Amino acid sequence: MSAPPETCPVCRAPAPEPFIDVGPQRYWKCETCEACFLDPAQHPAPEAEHAHYLTHENDPADPRYRAFLSKLATPLLARLAPASSGLDYGCGPGPALAAILREAGHDVTLYDPFFFPDENALTRTYDFIACTETIEHFHRPADAFDRIDALLRPGGWFGVMTSFQTDDARFADWHYRKDPTHVVFYREETLRAVAHARGWACEFPAPDVALMHKHAT
Repeated sequence: MSAPPETCPVCRAPAPEPFIDVGPQRYWKCETCEACFLDPAQHPAPEAEHAHYLTHENDPADPRYRAFLSKLATPLLARLAPASSGLDYGCGPGPALAAILREAGHDVTLYDPFFFPDENALTRTYDFIACTETIEHFHRPADAFDRIDALLRPGGWFGVMTSFQTDDARFADWHYRKDPTHVVFYREETLRAVAHARGWACEFPAPDVALMHKHAT
């Protein structure tokens, strides 16, 4: 058995508590930000992650997938200035959100460690950054959110879409947990903590969607 994690990977608070074991998988819970997460020793290897992502069918032309992404795209677009510059962070093999935002007149750069591993995309700053069905895959989310903060210009928007955890009693049978690449699970309170730690405002314009605003300086 591996040693307990010393800190929460989302907010870095010390001493997460045991949450639940589901078969061989062990999950922990942070009492500070309420994140639940898979034991880091059980994270999938990069090769297994990549193979699983290749099974996703995220076609940018699929109207059903576009409608799904509109939960984030619609409120984000309502807050952007014309011709904004953005980053689709963790866009996957079928960057449909980027297509929607480009059609609305915005310049969107792609970054994904497996499918669009362009490190130059991480050397610029942006008016907005979007993560759709991405943050649940972060092995070191606090570090990823710090990186996003550095990439986001003052006054910029960070949009997130992920299935929020709401019912501990149903966690073991939750379809979202069963995806082997999902290693962190967030509540609204978790994302409020992420925003607060970086001085962002945070709102929830739709189910499973958070918009965070970096204050202008």
